[in-house]
Amino acid sequence: MFSLQPPGGLPFAGPGCDTRSQMDLFTTLAIAGTLIAVAVGAGWMGARPPNPHKGPRLVPWRPIMLLAAAGSAPFLVHALNLMGLVTGQGR
Repeated sequence: MFSLQPPGGLPFAGPGCDTRSQMDLFTTLAIAGTLIAVAVGAGWMGARPPNPHKGPRLVPWRPIMLLAAAGSAPFLVHALNLMGLVTGQGR
């Protein structure tokens, strides 16, 4: 029978289901900080008054702001979990 697995098994052992997260605190905070910076920048761009001489705005800044702010929330909760604060029901 044909198998895609090497003869000696997998080249590395995969993590079990009960191991800690593979994303460290630095990566989590970097992603959360980037999303917050995008939200602040999009909020600033969306709050500027319209300029009729330049034409209509082609970038929807307010939905971008809302999506970036909402996207940063799980990363902030994950950072709190990595720092030892228990959130959720401990599943």
